[in-house]
Amino acid sequence: MFGIPGKQAVSITSAAATQISKLMTKDGHQGLRIGIKKGGCAGMEYTMDYVDEVDPMDEVVEESGARVMIAPMAQMFLFGTEIDYETSLLESGFKFRNPNVTEACGCGESIKFAET
Repeated sequence: MFGIPGKQAVSITSAAATQISKLMTKDGHQGLRIGIKKGGCAGMEYTMDYVDEVDPMDEVVEESGARVMIAPMAQMFLFGTEIDYETSLLESGFKFRNPNVTEACGCGESIKFAET
């Protein structure tokens, strides 16, 4: 919807693609839907939900067997984002490297975008 022809809205690292593929296979989901909602100390938060049916309005990105759907209202905020999956001694989870974020809270769970 907000894409540039020939360029995917988001990129998915191999680590993220592996994890998303595992989650899809585990319970037979069609992929993960990524969105944005109001909340957190910086004002906005990422959302991730299992998807059993692809919405025709979603932007679909596929990489190495992984499928990510971007909710229509989130597409302009997520364009250019790299989705990664990181594992450390204390935690593991998806990380978003989003060039559109202007501020993030200390915990890394909440983000803010430039006001237009």
